[in-house]
This record gives sequence, structure tokens and C-alpha cells, in this order.
Amino acid sequence: MLRRVLDSAAFRGPQIAAAGLLLIYLLQCVWLVHVQVKQALLPDSDQALRMYQGIEQWKGGAMAGTPESLRAEAATGVPSAGRAGHLRVLDGFDQDRSPLYYLLAAVPLLLPFSSRWPEWLGPFAAAAPQMFFGVMLGASLWYVARRLYGNAGGYIALALYCFSPAMIVNTAGVQSVGEMGGLWGSFGIIFTGIAVAHTLYAPREVLIWNWRRILLLGLSMALAVGNQFSLVVLVLIILPIMFWVAPVRPKAALAVWTMAIAVAGVIIFAAYSFEPALLWQGMLHARWINFEPAAFSMRIAYGSVVRSIMAGSPPLILALPVALVAYFSWKRARYFGNTIPLLIAILFVILTLSAARFPGQAFRLGTVMFLFVFVAGLFADLLETQHSELVAASLWGVLGASALWNVWQLLRL
Repeated sequence: MLRRVLDSAAFRGPQIAAAGLLLIYLLQCVWLVHVQVKQALLPDSDQALRMYQGIEQWKGGAMAGTPESLRAEAATGVPSAGRAGHLRVLDGFDQDRSPLYYLLAAVPLLLPFSSRWPEWLGPFAAAAPQMFFGVMLGASLWYVARRLYGNAGGYIALALYCFSPAMIVNTAGVQSVGEMGGLWGSFGIIFTGIAVAHTLYAPREVLIWNWRRILLLGLSMALAVGNQFSLVVLVLIILPIMFWVAPVRPKAALAVWTMAIAVAGVIIFAAYSFEPALLWQGMLHARWINFEPAAFSMRIAYGSVVRSIMAGSPPLILALPVALVAYFSWKRARYFGNTIPLLIAILFVILTLSAARFPGQAFRLGTVMFLFVFVAGLFADLLETQHSELVAASLWGVLGASALWNVWQLLRL
């Protein structure tokens, strides 16, 4: 994908427009970091805890997320909101995240002269990994939506993403838990898995021909599971989806899936510094499933999910009901490209409800992310009807107003 984007012959109007939107998204994130620096939030943040433990492991010290690093109050003397419940620790092990989560956060501290950076540059460097994941997720969202629904679908999905308060805050907010790497991995698992399955119809040698896609799928699995163990559910879900896409070659789909898991396993093993005992203990202490049946009988839990979706992306207040009505009342709209993101969004809603006490936002953000794809697909279809002018005016009015409001709110901070 990156090679095609950078190809000068392919970098034309749609790519320039997408790059412009992503630049605006990045500028909003930078502004939010600037505001937080003025408010002196960084030293007392979850971000500081992640970076501290990550750089200790990079330097050969205590392994992040293990008893060596997580001592009393789930921290090692670094002031952090982690003490308020953002870490769940059992026998000294982080139950939700592998060392990969911490290692990625600390990458900026490995750069040359990082110890001599100007004071003002430090907070922006600290936010760089999440910003990278945020931009890459936006680019991937645009690429997939454009391939599925055309230019209109790509623009709609990317506009929803770039002006989403939830995505901006979770990319640049120092008090966020840093979910963007896991989100990008989750997105990659679903749509890379689907892309690989589509190639299985060609009569080629499966593993050799698809080695790049297998590596990408394995990387996506590692990012998702390494950042949040309970996202392993997507690794299991993608296999039946691949069977659905390519029912003629189930053995080939299984081979690709198995090899991708092997790649992900090597990456996560490397995050544990290739120490089998610690890897084994980390897996034993991992909380793979967050399931609280009582939450499904609580009306307040459903209201919380709805409010988080709407607060995460205000345009969904109007766009999502229209998209749902169109999907269930219009046969033409119920095809694979629209159905998969809706099903995954529903899965994330179920995971959100079943994990009422999970100290993170990955399930809620995942719901919003896949709803962006679903809404983009439905409105791209509606733009091809005889009511296209009305749909276009309404759509761009809502998106434009939301974008202006979001920027205005950021400037007022």
C-alpha cells in the first residue's frame, strides 16, 4: 500500500486530498499536546509511566509489565494516573498488555541526542508513537474505504476520523492509555485478512505468493494482541471471515492464518526479550477475556456505550441512524463490504458491554472506527441514487459543521 501511495504516478487528486485531511488531523494532535504542555500535565501521566518502563527494558533493565518493573501501586516511583486504575496487575504482571506496549511508547527515547532535546520538544517526541499510529490508521481507513466504496467513501470515512474528538484525544492525550497501536492492529487484522482471502482464488502457491500479506497480517496481530491481550478475539474471528470470503480453499486460508499467528508469536516473544519463562508467565497472567454477564442486564451500560459513540464522533448522531435504516430497508446496501464493518462494530459493542471494568478505551474506539467504515459505505451508496444532491448537501453540511466545531473547541482549550 505504501509503495502505491508514494508512486508519483499514483499520487494524484484523491491522494493529495487524503494527505491534506491527515495533515489537519496531525495538526490538531500537535495543538492538543501544546495545550497539555502549557498545563504541565506530562510529568504526571500514563504516558510517562509507559515510557519509563519501556526505556528501562530497552536499556537491558527490568522487563516492562512484569514483577521486576511493576511494584507497589503498579508503578516504580513515577507519578502516574496508572495508580488510579489504568493498570490491572496480578502477581506483578500487567494483565492487559505485553511489554510490546511499553517498548513502542519508549521508542523516541532511543533516538540520538534524545537526552539533550530542548525542553519544549520532549512532550511532542513522547507523543510521536501514538501520532504515528494515528496517522497510519487514518491512511489505512481511507485506503480501505476507497477500495470498497470509491473516492466518496474514502473521503467520508477519513473526514469522520480526522475530526473525531475520541481519535484525537486518544492519539495526543497524555492521560490516555495509548490505544492507537492496538486499534491499527485490529483494523489490519480484519481487512488484511480479507485481502489475503481474496487472493486465494488465484491458482498460485499460497505462502510464497502471499508472504508480504502474511507478514502484514502477523504484524497486525502482534500490534493488537501486544497492546491489549483481549483483542485476541479478532485473531479468532478473522479465520471464519476468511473461510466466508474464500470457501473454495479453506486449507489455504488456514495455512495463511497459521503462518500469520507464527509471525505475531515471534514478535511478541521478542518483546519478552526471548525469555520463555517470562513469556509463559505473562500469558498465564494475561486477561484474555473480559466478560461480566451482569453488565448486559444494566440499562446504564447501554446508555454509556451510546454516549461514548456519539461523543467520540458527533456526526454519528445523525449519520448512523440514517445508515442503519438504509441498510435494513434497502436490499442493495446489504452486501459484504457493508456487512463486515457493521458486524465487527456490533462485536466491539458486545465486548464493551462485557468489559465494564476494563481500564481502557480500545473496545469503544474500535466500535467508532468500524462504524466510520460502515457509514462511509452506506452514504457512498446513497450518493449513487436519484437523491444524490440532497444526500451530498446533508452529508457535507454535517461533516463540515462538525469539523469547524471540533477545531473551534480545540482552539478554546
